[in-house]
Amino acid sequence: MKKAILLASAALLISTTANAEMNIRKEIRPYVGVDYAYDNLDLKGKAKHAKENFNSAVVNIGTGITEYASLEAFYQFGGSRKAHLKEDQGGGTKKFKFNAYGLDLYGYLPLGCEQKFKLLGTLGAAVYDTELKHNDKISKSKVGYRVGGGAQYDLTENVAARVVGRYGYIGSRDLNHVAEVTAGLRYSF
Repeated sequence: MKKAILLASAALLISTTANAEMNIRKEIRPYVGVDYAYDNLDLKGKAKHAKENFNSAVVNIGTGITEYASLEAFYQFGGSRKAHLKEDQGGGTKKFKFNAYGLDLYGYLPLGCEQKFKLLGTLGAAVYDTELKHNDKISKSKVGYRVGGGAQYDLTENVAARVVGRYGYIGSRDLNHVAEVTAGLRYSF
């Protein structure tokens, strides 16, 4: 009888440990992603007459840290826009360019029986690199803070589609804030 209890206890311990290991693997899953971003920049100062709408690409890498949260690093290729100025605006051409990189924390709220659809919230910080060319070239880097919300749908166990709306406050001399909408795909390993 003692051998049976000992074997049953050992089997229970092994299965509990295996189940805990499977749950940890399920929660801590690295992923990569790519997004399209539409950005509306609030430009001021010397950049105020430059074009404010940008189409950009974002690449990111992240990992789940719990079942309901993940941490994500990103790089955004903002590109550049030219504006031809009228004489009362100083004349000539202004070219404004921006890129950003940073870290975001995401929180997830699964909905439905299968929990494939998730509402999400995000909070993060980014370094915004800006460059303005008019009569001279002015380059700046400034840390900005970001907050947003959106939704994610798991298409398969490894692939998810995500849409996020975000507001970023930068507060630099030429770039006050950014409002953006991103849409993209994630692949989890």
